[in-house]
Amino acid sequence: MKRILPLFLLHFYFFFAQDKDKNAVYLDAQIFRGNVLKHADYVGHLVTGHPDGFLLSLNWKTSGKKEWEQVYNYPDYGISYHYLDFKNQFIGVNHAIGLHYNFYFFKRHLMFRISQGVGITSNPYDKETNNKNNAFGTKFLDNNYFLLQYQKQNLIGKVGFQAGFMLTHFSNGRFKAPNSGINTYAFNLGLNYNFEEEEIFKNDSLPANETYKERIKYNIAFRTGRSEGPVINLGQRQFYHIGLYADKRIGRKSAIQLGTDIFFSRYLRDYIKFVSIAFPKEHPDYADPDTDYKRIGLFVGHELFINKLSVETQFGYYIYKPFDYEIDVYQRVGLKYYIYKNYFTGVGLKTHGGRAEAIEATLGIRL
Repeated sequence: MKRILPLFLLHFYFFFAQDKDKNAVYLDAQIFRGNVLKHADYVGHLVTGHPDGFLLSLNWKTSGKKEWEQVYNYPDYGISYHYLDFKNQFIGVNHAIGLHYNFYFFKRHLMFRISQGVGITSNPYDKETNNKNNAFGTKFLDNNYFLLQYQKQNLIGKVGFQAGFMLTHFSNGRFKAPNSGINTYAFNLGLNYNFEEEEIFKNDSLPANETYKERIKYNIAFRTGRSEGPVINLGQRQFYHIGLYADKRIGRKSAIQLGTDIFFSRYLRDYIKFVSIAFPKEHPDYADPDTDYKRIGLFVGHELFINKLSVETQFGYYIYKPFDYEIDVYQRVGLKYYIYKNYFTGVGLKTHGGRAEAIEATLGIRL
């Protein structure tokens, strides 16, 4: 799972490669309390209390000097740390650091935050000392969280108030088994403090610097990483996912996608051999250890362009899957960064519903 950290550091560089010299800064501190979402019966023993913790964030306000900042109603970007106590002896406590964007609505009183980061857990799975932890198979984890809050800044001087709801997810993207992952939803409240005087934000009045009418573009994305099957100690294997898709820009912010994925997931080849030997009666149709492990999917997607960063979401369906593994529908959510014009890199998470399959490092071209 050590590969998560370099990917995070790569996006840290891209995220903060912006001019913050003249941007206003504010700090927020929040506490939260909630529940673990029981997404499967086999995590029931991990749901024993009401998790709580705190969140600290440093935020840089955008000023509108760049066109995308006005288009998105002057969002903030920043870095945050949060601590989460699961109130469970098997999974203990988690720490996470992440990068985030804050987007504002309804006269800047409603704030939505999306964060991507890396976490660390106090009690990972151990065969001898902690074999009840089927959520976290590694010490280092991927972390995402979302906030939806009412926020009022400068309520008393430079001090403001915020409260709302939080959803946070920890898993290792099945880099190593076990990995059921944990989702926690919570109510949170806190205070914010502005280091500068209150700013006046103007509505977007500048014309776009460029036209966003484009012909259909064709993309090639190569995604790779390491993953392990659902059986502990089956072994980590490299995977190669190739995406071929077309996209059509439908405005300043969005493009829609249609394409195909070809999956060469080598851990699945090991799992097929394991199943053919260990459970031939439960899988009589797949007792052949030479069953093809490759899969092909068709997907539709959406890309949200922010600046050089974009957020990508895709929903796919397997049209070729000889081995009956997981459900037939898959999802992908990820961040892309355009290194130069049509060349991009990124990191994403491929899942089947609430079950993560892989953390993908991406290189691609948009023609």
